[in-house]
Amino acid sequence: MKVSIAADHRGLLWKNKVKAILESMGHEVIDHSPATDDSVDYPDYGSKVAEDIVNGTADTGVTVCHSGNGMNMTVNRFPGVRGALALSGEMAKLARSHNDANTLTLSQAFTPESELEGILKAWTETPFEGGRHLPRVEKISALERKR
Repeated sequence: MKVSIAADHRGLLWKNKVKAILESMGHEVIDHSPATDDSVDYPDYGSKVAEDIVNGTADTGVTVCHSGNGMNMTVNRFPGVRGALALSGEMAKLARSHNDANTLTLSQAFTPESELEGILKAWTETPFEGGRHLPRVEKISALERKR
């Protein structure tokens, strides 16, 4: 799987760990993060991940910032991107299986390091269930088309 990732300055530590975990799982990683921890604006980096999802350059995306909120708000501004903030493996699993989320956001401040691998495993291994969830996801897409 090809995974686009990005972090702002407050998410770089977890992003580096995420990148290593994803690569150890055999995924190809496209990294849009800044090279240093100098202060940057999260929309500049989260938007690159969202663009990779929209244009098909990546199969999924992972963003990281301090709380996770800023990155998640950013990716969700893009039509076709369904970003989910997950603080546990169960949240990641449900976002994939019920919501067909295609972008995962992590919080460096509120996600324990010990949870990262489990969250990423749940994220990359859980398929969308479809079924009763499909009409709900289609309603999200319909709302995007109205704008």
